[in-house]
Amino acid sequence: MRLVAGFVIGLVLAVGPVWGDSNNVPRNKSDVMMSFAPLVKRTAPAVVNVYAKTVERQQQPQQSPFDDPFFKQLFPQLQLGPPKERVANSLGSGVIVDGKGIIVTNNHVIHGATDIRVVLADKREFAAKVMVADEKTDLAVLRIDVAEENLPSLTLANSDNLEVGDLVLAIGNPFGVGQTVTSGIISALSRTNVGGSDYQSFIQTDAAINPGNSGGALVNMRGELIGINSMIFSRSGGSVGLGFSIPSNLVATVVQSAETGKKIIRPWMGGEFQNVSQDIADALGLSRPEGVLIVSLNPLSPLAKAGLKSGDVIMAMDGKSLENAQELNYLLGVSHVGDAKLIEYRRDTQTKQVSISLVAAPETVERHDLTIEGRNPFGGVVVANLSPAVADELGLLSSATGVAITAIKVGPGQQFFGRGDILQQVNGVPIDTVETLKRVLQQPSRGWTVSLQRGNQKLYFRLG
Repeated sequence: MRLVAGFVIGLVLAVGPVWGDSNNVPRNKSDVMMSFAPLVKRTAPAVVNVYAKTVERQQQPQQSPFDDPFFKQLFPQLQLGPPKERVANSLGSGVIVDGKGIIVTNNHVIHGATDIRVVLADKREFAAKVMVADEKTDLAVLRIDVAEENLPSLTLANSDNLEVGDLVLAIGNPFGVGQTVTSGIISALSRTNVGGSDYQSFIQTDAAINPGNSGGALVNMRGELIGINSMIFSRSGGSVGLGFSIPSNLVATVVQSAETGKKIIRPWMGGEFQNVSQDIADALGLSRPEGVLIVSLNPLSPLAKAGLKSGDVIMAMDGKSLENAQELNYLLGVSHVGDAKLIEYRRDTQTKQVSISLVAAPETVERHDLTIEGRNPFGGVVVANLSPAVADELGLLSSATGVAITAIKVGPGQQFFGRGDILQQVNGVPIDTVETLKRVLQQPSRGWTVSLQRGNQKLYFRLG
């Protein structure tokens, strides 16, 4: 089974209590014959199509020593030959969340796009500007200019109130065939380990979601937006009843950032965490695997300052029990810096509580961003001094130190390095700061020996 991210799907659940204001199952034949049509008419106008045009630069393969399998494994991005441009078009869906022209979609729908167009349900077309593109949540917020007009929009629901079995509708443009409505239920909540986002706590639904639906709306029976559809599990690429949506509470934090114009700054726990296995649960005297085990903590972590330490198990945050580390990450994703949180944790056989104040990852050393230039294999590489703030930005351990690659621009370096690589040595010199790297690269050299950390791998190689 493989994960397939649809281009963009708009799911909208029409409003209006189908069977009343409360959630009830059909009581008789008359209830069964009731229609979703009133809900669809009320909510479908808030679902749009998103067209994104991207110019891709493709390298033409040539025979070279780097065709050796060893080099291909070491530098999977390595391609030689003159670049060739190709225009790629993608189709997705989006949801109007503010009548003044603010639209939410998936980041993967518009990523790298040079031109974005939004087509409303009434066929009008608008150029769209990106307000926020957040790779970590796979969400993007767009704006279109509608002057003084107030477009149909959907209100965001509190996704914490959802229950398995709730009815939902999906409205989108699967495979580009035109607006389509599908119905289903919430199959599961808090799904993790399905990819697509750093803040995983997906809503799972059996409402049909197909390529072209990503970025669309999943709504409840009151016509409120409960999720943005993001991906499916499928062997064929079509729907098999396993669709996943980003909860509306996470959507709300990204929309709020877009509306205020502030950079998204997420709370930082400053530690390394892991899920509790059955063996760990047995060793800690837990009745079953639950909670989040603290592996290590940065001394500046709010948990460390509150007295928690390695080996403690975080059981709950603000009364919400935790099953795994992904749920902890999600709860941080829907929180804000400065929020007070009640942490329940277990140490040995005792359960304790402590209150902490959420903080942003600190910048303990100046970043000193530097784009490397000159005649060397590092050309185009952007580096920065590592601090907890930079490590958090790159998804590295908060304890990481040294110099990290934060971006790759056009140049020789794009053939050999990747974002998130940590440079450790160049020509035998330990790289502890950007200044050290700059000084080493200014020295004449016939070749360059490089040692770096890439994920869990330590690589050592020589570049001519």
